[in-house]
Amino acid sequence: MIQVRNKKTIRNLADKSFKVNKARNLFAIVAIALTSLLFTTLYTLGLGTVENLQRATMRQVGGDGHAVLKYITDDEFNHVKDHPLIKEIAYNRILSDRVINDKFLKRHTEFWYYDDVGMKLGFIELKEGHKPAAENEVITDSKTLQLLGVPLEVGAPLRLKLDIRGKEVQRDFILSGWWKSDPVVNVGQIFASKAYVDAHAKELESNYKKDHFYTGTINAYMMFDNSLDLRGKLSKVITESGYSLDEDAPNYIANNVNWSYISTNFSVDTETIIALTSALLLIMFTGYLIIYNIFQISVMRDIRFYGLLKTIGTSGKQIRRIIRRQALILSALGIPIGLIAGFFIGKSFVPYIIKMSVFNGTEISVSPNPWIFVGSALFALITVMISTFKPGRVASSVSPVEAVKYTGGVNKGNGKLKKSTGGAKIHLMARSNLGRNKKRTVLVVMSLSLSLVLLNTVFTLSQSFDMDKFLSKFNDTDFLIAHAEYFQVPSSFSGQENETTESFIKAVQAQPGFEEGGRLYGDPTALTAENTKGITDDTQNNDARGNFLVEVYGLEDLPLHRLQLIDGELDFKKLASGKYILEGVELNDNDKPYMESIHHKVGENVTLHSYVGTEDASLDREYITHKFTVLGHVGIKSSNSNRLQSYSFYLPADIYKPLVKQPAVMSYAFNVSSNQEVSMQGFLKRYTETIEPMMNYESKITSRDALSVMQTTVEMIGGLLSLIIGLIGILNFINAILTSILTRRKEFAMLQSIGMTKKQLRGMLIYEGLYYVRATSLTSILLAVLFSILIVKPSCNLLWLLSYHFIIWPLLVLLPLLLLLGILIPVAVYSMNDKQSIVERLRESE
Repeated sequence: MIQVRNKKTIRNLADKSFKVNKARNLFAIVAIALTSLLFTTLYTLGLGTVENLQRATMRQVGGDGHAVLKYITDDEFNHVKDHPLIKEIAYNRILSDRVINDKFLKRHTEFWYYDDVGMKLGFIELKEGHKPAAENEVITDSKTLQLLGVPLEVGAPLRLKLDIRGKEVQRDFILSGWWKSDPVVNVGQIFASKAYVDAHAKELESNYKKDHFYTGTINAYMMFDNSLDLRGKLSKVITESGYSLDEDAPNYIANNVNWSYISTNFSVDTETIIALTSALLLIMFTGYLIIYNIFQISVMRDIRFYGLLKTIGTSGKQIRRIIRRQALILSALGIPIGLIAGFFIGKSFVPYIIKMSVFNGTEISVSPNPWIFVGSALFALITVMISTFKPGRVASSVSPVEAVKYTGGVNKGNGKLKKSTGGAKIHLMARSNLGRNKKRTVLVVMSLSLSLVLLNTVFTLSQSFDMDKFLSKFNDTDFLIAHAEYFQVPSSFSGQENETTESFIKAVQAQPGFEEGGRLYGDPTALTAENTKGITDDTQNNDARGNFLVEVYGLEDLPLHRLQLIDGELDFKKLASGKYILEGVELNDNDKPYMESIHHKVGENVTLHSYVGTEDASLDREYITHKFTVLGHVGIKSSNSNRLQSYSFYLPADIYKPLVKQPAVMSYAFNVSSNQEVSMQGFLKRYTETIEPMMNYESKITSRDALSVMQTTVEMIGGLLSLIIGLIGILNFINAILTSILTRRKEFAMLQSIGMTKKQLRGMLIYEGLYYVRATSLTSILLAVLFSILIVKPSCNLLWLLSYHFIIWPLLVLLPLLLLLGILIPVAVYSMNDKQSIVERLRESE
């Protein structure tokens, strides 16, 4: 066959054919736009979330430096700073161990000197004023000024109480500038000038390795050329500068890489690769379903056109090129629409994901990362090219004779004659019509079913969030009150210095709705446990005798009865006798105990020592011995400990208090009537802000709200994806009906010529739609059940806050809507294409 090699002619044919198929073009553009929208939405959600979490984590850890050398001296800094791997390095000096103003009890505040590089890497951008220059000038964040009661005005005076190596020093400063506080960072920052550092040079001489005081030490944040292999680069900087990575070496330098960098802490395991690949293939498959069907329709409509081209010498390769060119034109129109819409949709949902994280409240921004658009466009284009492959092959291989006879069904001439004793029934004809192109029928059913299964899965996951599990992990009671330092991370409860005040407890007890409450006593330095078993784990020795420093808690009835028993028995009468004790066990996220953390078996004896007199740790220090038998093991939770899972024991409060010199109330747990929870929450907020600001609280209400945000986010994002896939399914359904009508126009005309009415034709098409609905309903229900049991249920077992519940009602609720579409779409499509007379349609084949 002589091939036409004129590329310009092929382009003209493709372009003219493109302009004729306006309806096809519209459907194809919408389908391609939806496919690229799916890719772009997911890419934007993923990269946008990572970008914001990484940025927030950087701010939380102190900046975006790749790595840091901690607690070094000026000599060590000068030896390291010129290493060739370092692109830039910050000189950040700690000017006091703590800022101890009373106003900072609930918000830890630090006093630093930052050079220009440190200011840049630390995201410090002044809202007003200038960097400190004079010895008495400082800059700070707005919340720190608010807590101090200092106006946001340059020149405003402020007084700081500084802890410098255990000694309190009070100094007056003038505000030279301020910046807006970052909601991610719950730490106050105050920066002094270089002149201040020079003026107090002797005070800032550091000997950290001997005295472990932070005052005067330097934290050197550094940037490399890129974030690849940060650990390797940091190790080279340290060792090649003459220092050691061995913690026991005299020239050791404390260090770490910035774990906010994804390249540092992100590893892709096999399961993750499979999950991501499956998600991409699912999206490509949903896009393929409709784009393939659209081009299949186009080929069916223009099959005679392609057959005629073959008669004048057009090769199959050139016909495929015509279809491929049309696909590229449609992609050029549809993909940009999907990219833009998908970016803004994904961007709008990123804040909801951030709300689920510990960085809720931070400012959200999603930059138009080029990889979002490149990746989405590439995958969308690949999907389009794959979708057009088979229609192009059909068009290129058809002969002119076959083209005239082609109807989109099975044309192999081997069909069997069907016999019926009941005559030609409309519903039987409809069912038979669907069997003429089984592959297309299956594709439409799968496309519609996918969206329904996804939606049902999303609701199953959202309804599997277990409120009781979530609350029980963090809240044993309705409310927990304590000193503000107890709620810090890590907790800094130290005993009587920051115990819960009786005035706060009495104020709570006097509130309407108060039902019951109980104190939890503790003191981290009051008791030690005698090492009778030769324990050599990582528990720190406390005195010269080798006794372990242990956490022993005294619990009143309410917290005592809320303990989670692991083994042994929880006999309150035996505990009240003063002969028995409970040992605490560390728990994992699923509240399963780490039994290897147990030091004593049930029935073994424990010897505790409480020291009296002087506080030295010499061997002749006087102490009182108390012996107990382990009655059982209980779980250590944040609500019944100092929030540090360690070597712990539990006793009734009446037994505990006589053991220690000055019992300190660590926290107070209480319950209220259900109709007074909101009122009590409001009271605690007012009380801790105005009357006793050094006190703070936790409640079930805040935990419940946090979980509700997570549920809503899952439903919104999952619902959005279900909607997009559902739209693709509906478009595919419309295309299937449209294909059926367009390829059977002559057939319909022949049926009408022998007496079939338009009403009967519409009825037959409605039956076809209803058969699609029935097949989709059965398929989606079956797949939803299998997917729920085989995939969702095991997934719920992996996350501690989920408890699987079988749910099918979201899918069932949507079936009536699907039924309505099954009736309306065939009628609407038929009406739009029923414009020609019977004679005109019969002549189309001539």
